[in-house]
Amino acid sequence: MGEVRKWLESREKALQPFSSLSQNTWRRYPEERDSFRTDFQRDRDRIIYSSSFRRLQYKTQVFLVHEADFYRTRLTHTLEVMQHACTLARALKVNEDLVEAIALAHDVGHPPFGHAGEKALDELMKDHGGFNHNLQGLRIVDELEKRYPNFPGLNLTFHTREGIARHHTPYDYCPPLEEFQKFPQPSVETQIVSVADELAF
Repeated sequence: MGEVRKWLESREKALQPFSSLSQNTWRRYPEERDSFRTDFQRDRDRIIYSSSFRRLQYKTQVFLVHEADFYRTRLTHTLEVMQHACTLARALKVNEDLVEAIALAHDVGHPPFGHAGEKALDELMKDHGGFNHNLQGLRIVDELEKRYPNFPGLNLTFHTREGIARHHTPYDYCPPLEEFQKFPQPSVETQIVSVADELAF
């Protein structure tokens, strides 16, 4: 058992030396490894089947007045970010599976009504630490999702969680979290998702 996963992991050796490798990551709660998927592929699948990912279809990204009743949801935006990010990852020869997982989860912490909704919520919560969608996204995948009986949240890998917490654009900023400060810069895969997020805005 595990030959398929090992074969997939061996293909990662052809990636750039600064790429994140799925065999070098870890989870907050140890689990037996999957036989047919890398840990990053497993993260991607957990995100796709999560309630928070599915709720993105009901959250508005941007209203376009000139397009009649057309509007973009967080889900359509997220799929565009994923497509841009995966293309960039493939071109740069870095871990496409990790990029895909981060891109799919990068906005799960957003409230409705786009950045205006986040700004209003941050103002309302300023006496209690404010509101940040990156931190909320991490809280959702770490605690609020209830899909597994043995641990809270989705138990995503460190690298995927780092990508959720540390992706940023001119519209997004996350205060530093001690857990991720061991590495001064986010992974190249996280940085690619940040660029793709700007391209898809």
